[in-house]
Amino acid sequence: MLTREQAQAIYRAGEEAVVLVLLAMDARLDAVEQRVEDLQAQACHLQDQLAQNSRNSSKPPSTDGFRKPAPKSLREKSPRPSGGQPGHAGQTLSMAEKPDRTERHEVERCEYCGRSLADRPPEGIERRQVHDLPPRSLIVTEHQAEIKRCPCGHLNKAAFPKGVNAPAQYGPGLKAVAVYLKQYQLLPFERTCELLADLFECGISEGALANILGECHERLEEPVQQIKEQIAGALVAQFDETGSRVEKQLRWLHVASTEGATYYDIHPKRGAEALESIGILPDFGGRAIHDFWRPYFSYSCAHGLCNAHHLRELIFVHEQHGQDWADKMIDCLLDIKKAVALAKPTTDHLTKAQVRDFEARYQSILDQGYAQNPLSPAPAGKKRGRRKKTKPRNLLERLDEHRQEALAFMYDFRVPFDNNLAERDIRMMKVQQKISGMFRSEEGAKAFCRIRSYISTARKNAMGALDAIARVFTGNPFVPRFNTS
Repeated sequence: MLTREQAQAIYRAGEEAVVLVLLAMDARLDAVEQRVEDLQAQACHLQDQLAQNSRNSSKPPSTDGFRKPAPKSLREKSPRPSGGQPGHAGQTLSMAEKPDRTERHEVERCEYCGRSLADRPPEGIERRQVHDLPPRSLIVTEHQAEIKRCPCGHLNKAAFPKGVNAPAQYGPGLKAVAVYLKQYQLLPFERTCELLADLFECGISEGALANILGECHERLEEPVQQIKEQIAGALVAQFDETGSRVEKQLRWLHVASTEGATYYDIHPKRGAEALESIGILPDFGGRAIHDFWRPYFSYSCAHGLCNAHHLRELIFVHEQHGQDWADKMIDCLLDIKKAVALAKPTTDHLTKAQVRDFEARYQSILDQGYAQNPLSPAPAGKKRGRRKKTKPRNLLERLDEHRQEALAFMYDFRVPFDNNLAERDIRMMKVQQKISGMFRSEEGAKAFCRIRSYISTARKNAMGALDAIARVFTGNPFVPRFNTS
C-alpha cells in the first residue's frame, strides 16, 4: 500500500511516473486475481474430495470411517415388512429317516410301585435325535503291496493305487479341506494349520500346506485356461481391476466375469500392458462392460459403461454442486432400468416409442446440464492447452459422447445396467487383502488367482466350493459348459 507522501511524490514527478505506477499496480492486481481464482479452484477441489464417500463416488465403504454417510437409496421401497413373509415355510432341524446310530433306553422298574419291568415288551417308542459331528480324527488307510517270487526267479510286486506315491502322505479329502480353508474361507497359514490340528488331530505344517496349494495350482492350469477361453468367447463380459500388494509392491488384480465364469489375474500394471498380457480383451468379440477406465476403449469390441458409477457421480453433483439436472438424470436412468425389467419377461426389446421418448428425455437433461456448466473462457494470452473443466462438466461430456455405451442396456437386454457382477467377484479379493495384508510371493499371488477363478466359476454353476476342490484332487475338475451369454 502506498502512503500519502509516496502518492504525492509520484504525482509531483509527472504524468509518466503516474502511468508507470498504475500499470505496475494493474499487473499486480491481475496476478492477485489469478491467485485468488487458483485458490478458489483448489478449495473447491478439496471440498469435493472431502464430500466424497461410498455413496456418491467409487470410494469403498471402508473409507467412510465410523460416521457412515446418510443413505440415499436408489431402490424403490418394498411394501413388505422385513424378515420372513407370510406363508414362508422356513427351515428347522428335522429328524433323519435312517439314523447312523440308535441307542435304546429301557424301562427297568415301575416308577410308581418299583416292580421290575425288564421282561415286559414295550407298548411304544418315543424318538429323539441328536445331530453331531463324527469323531475328530483322520482315517489312516495303509496300502500293502504284495511281493512274490516266481519259480523262474523273477521278483514281482503288486502296484499301488494311482496317487499313492510316498510312504506317508495326505489324501485328497484333507487336501481339499486345506485348500478350502486357505483359499476360499481366507484363513491365514497359521490359523489354517491350527484349525486342521484342532478338528482332525492333523499336525500339518505351513510348508506342507504351501505344497498342497501348489499342487492344486498346477492341477488347475488346464481347467482355468478353458474358463478363460469361455469368457473370451462370451457375448457379454464384465471387467474390473483393483490394487493389491505382492512382496510390499503395488500390483493390480484384474477380473473378467460372466454369469457362469470368473477369471482373475495379477499384473504389475493397471492399463493396456496388463490387458494385453492377460489376453482376453485383445481378441474379444463381444461387449465389454466396465467403468470409464480409458485403456478399455483402446479395444475395438463393443463397450458398455457401468451406470452404478454414473449414479454415484450424479448423486455427488446433485448434492455437492446443487445441480438439478443430475437428479433428473438419476430418475431417467432408473426409469429406463425399470422399463427394461418390466419388458424382459415377454420380449427382448423396448418399443420404438419408448426408446424415442427415453432418448429425447436423456438429451433434454443433457441440454439442461450444459446450460448450467458452460465452458470457462480460455485464459488470456493462451492459445493452446485444454480448458479447465469441472466435475459436473466432465460427467456431462462423458454421458453425451458415450451415450450409446451408457444406454447399451436399453438397446440390448443382454447388457446389464451396471458392472456389479465384476465388482462382486473382486470384492472377496479385497477381503483377502484386508486379512493378510499382501501376498508373500508372486507365485502365491498367481496360485490364489487361479484357484479363486476355479472356485468362483464352480459357485456360479451351483457347485459347492468344497466339492469342486475335492474333484481337483481326484482328477475330475469341474469345467462349465460353454455359454456365450
